[in-house]
Amino acid sequence: MTQGPLNEDEIIWLDDVLLKYGTAHSVIDVAELDGLLTAILSGPKVTEPATVLRAVWGGDVEPEWENEEELTRFNILVFQHMNDIAERLAEYPGQFEPLFGTSEVDNREITIVEEWCYGYMRGVSLESWPALPAELQPELDAIALHGLEENETEFENLTPEAFLASIEAIKPAALALYGYWHSQRSGGALH
Repeated sequence: MTQGPLNEDEIIWLDDVLLKYGTAHSVIDVAELDGLLTAILSGPKVTEPATVLRAVWGGDVEPEWENEEELTRFNILVFQHMNDIAERLAEYPGQFEPLFGTSEVDNREITIVEEWCYGYMRGVSLESWPALPAELQPELDAIALHGLEENETEFENLTPEAFLASIEAIKPAALALYGYWHSQRSGGALH
């Protein structure tokens, strides 16, 4: 791998910066950032770096950074993380792991996928993905189940078994969607 993944301190720092400068329209944490970057990398077209950063902050308004070093470090870490995701998706799909959140409930650690899925769907919306072939729509639906507010009722009515299955479906869905759009891009089907 080229730059490699972010270390725990870098992830915590990014999370803190997203919280510090976050708004109602921005990415709220590293899990959502990871989902957003995965969708951007997986989509039908290449996204410019400036568009990526606008998507992180929810529009054209950037934070008022404390100093130039903070801005520079943030940008470097975001694009290092993006490059790591890109490399895993393209070269090492077995090592691709969505960066889901966790929480402790009743002395058990539970996986929280909503922020990642919300970020992914934000990336889909950013790029205005064209319609998928019918056989791939369930893959996007697996992510959208946890990533779109309009699916909340369906999500809340899942049995515990169906809930666990829905979480297990996210990673393979992301890999399948990446594979499809990447083959379309490299095959010249999309412009």
